[in-house]
Amino acid sequence: MRKQRLSRFGVVALSFCGVLLGCAAFWFSGSSSLAQSGNAPYYAQNGNSFNAAPPAALSEPDIPALPISTQQNVQPGGVVPPAALDDLNSRLAALTPEERTPVALYAKRNKSIVNVSTVAVRSLPFFGQTEKSEGTGSGIVLNKSGVILTNFHVVENVSEMEVTLFNGETYSAELIGVDPNTDVALVKINAPEESLFPVEFGDSSNLLVGQTVYAIGNPFGLERTMTKGIISNLNRTIGSPQQFRQIKGVIQIDAAINPGNSGGALFDSRGLMIGMNTAIASRIGENTGVGFAVPVNTIHRIVSILLKDGKVVRGDVGVVQVTETEVGLIPRLIDEGGAADQAGLRGGKIRVVESRYNGAVYRSPTMLKPEGGFDIITGVDGETVKTGEDFITAVEEHGPGETITLNVLRQGAQINLPVVLK
Repeated sequence: MRKQRLSRFGVVALSFCGVLLGCAAFWFSGSSSLAQSGNAPYYAQNGNSFNAAPPAALSEPDIPALPISTQQNVQPGGVVPPAALDDLNSRLAALTPEERTPVALYAKRNKSIVNVSTVAVRSLPFFGQTEKSEGTGSGIVLNKSGVILTNFHVVENVSEMEVTLFNGETYSAELIGVDPNTDVALVKINAPEESLFPVEFGDSSNLLVGQTVYAIGNPFGLERTMTKGIISNLNRTIGSPQQFRQIKGVIQIDAAINPGNSGGALFDSRGLMIGMNTAIASRIGENTGVGFAVPVNTIHRIVSILLKDGKVVRGDVGVVQVTETEVGLIPRLIDEGGAADQAGLRGGKIRVVESRYNGAVYRSPTMLKPEGGFDIITGVDGETVKTGEDFITAVEEHGPGETITLNVLRQGAQINLPVVLK
C-alpha cells in the first residue's frame, strides 16, 4: 500500500543550482490517524535558540486580543491607502455579494502577511567545506513593535533571516522565541510602525466543519497569494517538528496551500485570523486538497508565554488523540506507559507486534482497545471540556510533575483519576 507524506511548506533553494525544492516532508500511514509518533521526522535543535530571552521591550505580551467580538465585520478600510479607498468602494459595489467578502477581506488583511527569507549553512563531510541553502516562507505581523509570527520549521537552524513587508521593504530579523512542539516561532524586525499592520485574532474554539476560510501566504515565493476553501474537519493531530511529539487540535482545510505558505494566516469570512497554515498531506509535496493549520487559540497561548518567558515548558498527559462526542472526549489513542496510562485511563494504544515467517522477523503496529471499553473524559480539575482544544488548554496550563484530575465517565459512573504529568 502506498504511503502519503505530510509536507511542511518552506521553499528551499540550494545556492549552487538556484532551484526551488519542496519543504521537508515525513511519511505517515493513510489508514487511520495522522499522529503515529514512530513516523515522525527528526528535527535537530538549534543551539540555545529554544531558550532565547526576549528583548526587554517585549517583556510584556503585546499581541492581538483574544477573543475578538463576533460582531466585528470586515470593511475595506484600515490598510487601504485613503486615496484608493473611494475607488475600491466603487469597485466593490459593482461585484456580487459573494465576491465582495473575499475582495474586502484581502484589501484589509493582505498587508499583515510578510515574506520570510532564510539562509542556512551546513558543513559538508569532506575537506571542511560548507554549503549554503536559501529558504522562504510566510509570516504574520503581530504588533507595531515588529514581532512576526511564523512556523518553527521555516526558521529552524538558519544563520540569517530577512522579512519583506507588503511595500517591498526588507529588514533583518532576530529570532526571539520558538516552540517546536506547536511549530511556532517569533522573530522581530525594526520597521516603522506605519509600515506594520497587525492581524486581528478570532476564536478557534467555535469553528464548524464546512465554514468558509481564506489562506494568505507566499506559495512558491508568489507574495500575498489568497486562496479560498472550507474547513474540512477539526481536532486533527499531525506530527510536530519536535521528535516524537504531535500537534493536537489542528484545523484541516481544503484551501490550496503549497510550499512557501508555511507561517501564513488562515482567516474566517470576517477577516479574523483563526489559524496559521503549517502542513499539507501530499505524495508529491504540493497541494492535494488536504492542508492543516495550527488553531489561533493555541497560538495565542504559546505566543503569550514566549513573549513573557522566552520558552515554553509544559506537562504531558499522554493522550494523543480524542474523539469529540456530546457527552465528552473518547481517548482513542494514549501513550503506552504515559501519564494517563499509568493513572489507569482506559484508551486505545498502539503496540508493535513481532511475527516470524520463513526465519524473518516482521514488526507491525497493532491498535489495542481497552478491556471494559473506552473511558470518556468529561473534564479536567472539575472544569468541563467539550473539545480537544479545551482539553489541551486545560492540561498545558500545568507543568511537568504537577498533578491534575481527569473527570471520567466509565461504564455510566463518574470517577476521578489523579494524573501526574510528565
